[in-house]
Amino acid sequence: MTPTTPAQRGIVLFAHGSRDPLWRLPIEAVAAQISARHPGTLVRCAYLEICSPSLPEAATDLIAVGAIQLRVFPLFLGVGKHAREDLPLLIEEIRLSHPGVSIELLPTAGEYEQMTALMADIAVA
Repeated sequence: MTPTTPAQRGIVLFAHGSRDPLWRLPIEAVAAQISARHPGTLVRCAYLEICSPSLPEAATDLIAVGAIQLRVFPLFLGVGKHAREDLPLLIEEIRLSHPGVSIELLPTAGEYEQMTALMADIAVA
């Protein structure tokens, strides 16, 4: 494996969590799209509460299968307390547990102009 292989980069799709098992389907669909479009890229879903795996568990799993870089994408539309306060604490916990791993925390999904434009396009289509 060379230093630039997709398998060395892990992507974590981070969402809130719910007791309703159907709630997870859109998050898992995003993970499936990543896997289909970028074969070999390691991707996991993680949840803040109620369902598993947690963000630290998903990160540990990706690291165990060879990821040396993690990219965490919070699938939140708003930048509330979870994104501003809880998520940075979880990222720091992972950094302390895995000091040799590079972790990139992306902005929340709702902060991307592409996302808001797509939602607007869907609403008026």
